[in-house]
Amino acid sequence: MVRGLMSDKEWAFFEPFAIERGPRRGRPPGDHRLMLDGVFWIARTGAPWRDLPEQFGKWGSVYRQFRLWSVAGIWDAMPEALNASGTAPSSVQMIGSTIVRVHQHASGATRGLNQESIGRSRGGQTAKINLRTNSIGLPIAVILSSGETSDYKGYKPLMLEPGPKQEALIAGRGYDSDAIREDMIAREAKPVIPMRRNRKAQDAVDSAIYALRNLIERCFNKLKNSRRLATRYDETTESYLGLVLIASARLWCRHFVNTT
Repeated sequence: MVRGLMSDKEWAFFEPFAIERGPRRGRPPGDHRLMLDGVFWIARTGAPWRDLPEQFGKWGSVYRQFRLWSVAGIWDAMPEALNASGTAPSSVQMIGSTIVRVHQHASGATRGLNQESIGRSRGGQTAKINLRTNSIGLPIAVILSSGETSDYKGYKPLMLEPGPKQEALIAGRGYDSDAIREDMIAREAKPVIPMRRNRKAQDAVDSAIYALRNLIERCFNKLKNSRRLATRYDETTESYLGLVLIASARLWCRHFVNTT
């Protein structure tokens, strides 16, 4: 028996994304559910695709279906659907990033490392997950960048992702710049960012609001419980981002299943 299979409530959310509607929808719904469970198993264990247990089907078929889903961009539609549901408060939002070590098996990206969001540093090849969360620490938007990309450069593409409007935006010192603060104010959001220590003028930060930043750190920790996210084994941006997005959606599902 393999642990961690989807519940019926989780499948009710994922089914519309995983199954193509219409007369030519391909595989039966049960096959799609089993294949998606196989993808979750790979994400959680960090195992190679070839080690996928037989109960999920042939590993090559599951991998090809996952690639089709990823290239088609169906995972990108999930955050939009979750955000539009209005089921979680979003007046206070947080942005942040975390570094992920890139395994040697992912270092042979054919399109070039930078194109696949992989960078070089003293410690080896790394990637970065840039995340924006709502008031309870659930993911709103995710983008990937190379590991050496600064938080400053990652801010704009992250904020351009679809998401609900915020009244306050919490971020670490890496996002402290006049341009970012001005952009937040233009969005009618209060910037809650501690200033860099080399600034001559230091504005106070509301410590009670800034303390909520621990929620995004806890979100990163939950995502990295999936070993395939904690270490990047995927060469392509589409595949790795797909795993991050479905793990993010599963956090939403588990939160509301456990609280309803």
